[in-house]
Amino acid sequence: MEKDDKKKLRSSNWFGRTGKDGFIYRAWMKNQGIPDYEFNDKPVIGICNTWSELTPCNGHFRELAESVKKGIWEAGGFPVEFPVMSLGETIMKPTAMLYRNLASMDVEESIRANPLDGVVLLCGCDKTTPSLVMGACSVDIPTIVVSGGPMLTGKYRGKNIGTSDIWRYHDDVREGKLANAELRNIEAAMCRSDGHCAVMGTASSMACMVEALGLSLPENAAIPAADARRKVLAQLSGLRIVEMVKEDLKLSNILTIKAFENAIKVNAAIGGSTNFVIHLLAIAGRIGVPLKLEDFNKLSANIPLIANLQPSGKHFMEDLFYAGGLPAVLKELKGILNNDVITVNGKTVAENYENAQNYDNDVIGSVVKPFNDATGLAILRGNLSENGAVIKPSAASAHLMKHTGKAVVFENIEDYKARIDTDELEVDESCILVLKNVGPKGYPGMPEVGNMGLPKKLLEKGVKDMVRISDGRMSGTGFGTVVLHVSPEAAMGGNFSVIENGDLITLDVHNRSLALAVGDEELERRKKKRAVPPPIVDRGYVNLYVNHVQQAHLGADMDFLQGKSGSEVPRDSH
Repeated sequence: MEKDDKKKLRSSNWFGRTGKDGFIYRAWMKNQGIPDYEFNDKPVIGICNTWSELTPCNGHFRELAESVKKGIWEAGGFPVEFPVMSLGETIMKPTAMLYRNLASMDVEESIRANPLDGVVLLCGCDKTTPSLVMGACSVDIPTIVVSGGPMLTGKYRGKNIGTSDIWRYHDDVREGKLANAELRNIEAAMCRSDGHCAVMGTASSMACMVEALGLSLPENAAIPAADARRKVLAQLSGLRIVEMVKEDLKLSNILTIKAFENAIKVNAAIGGSTNFVIHLLAIAGRIGVPLKLEDFNKLSANIPLIANLQPSGKHFMEDLFYAGGLPAVLKELKGILNNDVITVNGKTVAENYENAQNYDNDVIGSVVKPFNDATGLAILRGNLSENGAVIKPSAASAHLMKHTGKAVVFENIEDYKARIDTDELEVDESCILVLKNVGPKGYPGMPEVGNMGLPKKLLEKGVKDMVRISDGRMSGTGFGTVVLHVSPEAAMGGNFSVIENGDLITLDVHNRSLALAVGDEELERRKKKRAVPPPIVDRGYVNLYVNHVQQAHLGADMDFLQGKSGSEVPRDSH
């Protein structure tokens, strides 16, 4: 991109004014001790900070923001830090996903309403990354992402542990193999530093997503939060955003269809979270790229798993960094990527990975010698899910990839919790667990409950996996043969809503099929008898969400937030 130093700064519409309006915009900023010359043609860079003590993954962001500021000052910019709604994945009820779209609106309006020429997005915890990127896309000014980084690998009694082990420990407690007192000790050993989940969960997948899209500097995805090099990257990002403003390098210049294709291919190769699908679709909808659910199958189908990371493998994000980080992964994929795509540093994807090296072949394999031949993502079609569903083959059991079983149906999460461990539950290992009404509208918010714990009596028999199907999501740290994001969800009244106990379901991952052995006439008869559930809530944001959220195959964004409104604000406040 060519520099255009004479281009009028957006912030000059505030700080470059004369008379009453300019006086007001500048005077109240000066009460922070800012000299007058700082308001003279300096790029104003917003640091969009999701720090919160209720978002532990982002708890170190005030310090990280200081590193960003150093870079902005160094490049001749004027940094201004501002808060937006933060989303603590491990804390918020009923699910942080319910508020992703709300946070994106906060980000969008905060950027548009203020005198910002460029913005640095500080994000880490699962939903903070997509919500910030979605909001910034709707404004479309120069933007760079700085992720918070993964926490250090957990250590407990000589063993490496991470978030994926939660599901194993939970089953051990249910079986009586692990005491709750010991579980409390494991808690402290697992989360032992700043940062988000140490595995390839959703937070790490989102960090890889933004780097694969070209929205961050190289190596952003994997540098541990506790590593001093994370601060260096933050400072360099602060320096770079000032240059991006001078070059007028905006999100719409970077987020082309080719960039989205790269992100999908990379996600398949690293075994990224299934949540990647729903977030990437939402981002595409904001920036105006015509991405469809079918594109994920087309682009992922022949890409094996080359990153040996939990939950699909055995290593951790810290190991990925030491092995060469995401640039080394990109280099292994060079034959299938769109290598000419521009990124935030003004270089192409190929230029960014040119000098990357793979220092550990056990952590980063190759397309020729992958860690697992199974891809990290597959989209399923069939009469059970008219608009599609998602599965993560790399984290599933090989013997269940083609399976037919009788449905054991739970109408909602309360029904599941009440019956899953009872002796009366009619279930064996060949059955398929079905959980309804945990989708965007039905829960509401589409929580991460899709990787249902197995029935206690089957765990006691040594059963480790079963096919599970829901209209909800699964934590990126989860694993198993789990079908997710069924669309339309049960609350919408599609075929999924009328599955009954004993119905035969066939999962065929190789053929990307999910079929319900019930005829169309019988399905229609059941739909006519189906009772329509009453409204969940009749006021506030949740009411707005339920009435306007789109289905999973469209990204679960609000229908009225599709597209972008731009950065122009013609009217003054006084």
